[in-house]
Amino acid sequence: METQQSFLEKIRAEGNLKDLKEARHAAEVVYRTMRDVMSNEAVEHVDQELDANAPDVAENLWTDTNPLVLFLSQIRPKLDIKPENFLVRLRQEANLPGADAETIIKAVFSATKDQLSSERIEEVAGYLPGEINDFWREA
Repeated sequence: METQQSFLEKIRAEGNLKDLKEARHAAEVVYRTMRDVMSNEAVEHVDQELDANAPDVAENLWTDTNPLVLFLSQIRPKLDIKPENFLVRLRQEANLPGADAETIIKAVFSATKDQLSSERIEEVAGYLPGEINDFWREA
């Protein structure tokens, strides 16, 4: 059974990050941006599947720890985020100087897809914009 440490280690290694703290932070930012482009129903589907398939591995990272952000995300509609804005958000919010945003996103996507069913993988793909969707499918 995979642990959160091994999950983060995969992100660290594939994302060329310094340590598990950077991997965790990158995953949280990628997940926050993913949730922003997905419907509340789809977010809940992913949450339930991660909780059932990988409790305490990715599920704890998927759920936003900021209560205000969590509340607001549940009452507002999904956002229309362009692929370049997805990348900018990771660069700005994760604050990982010298790290390649595309590589990090692909690493988070790869580790996440290992925890999801093919049905859920396809559902998520339906929400991701353009080039970000390509990253998801390639991961």
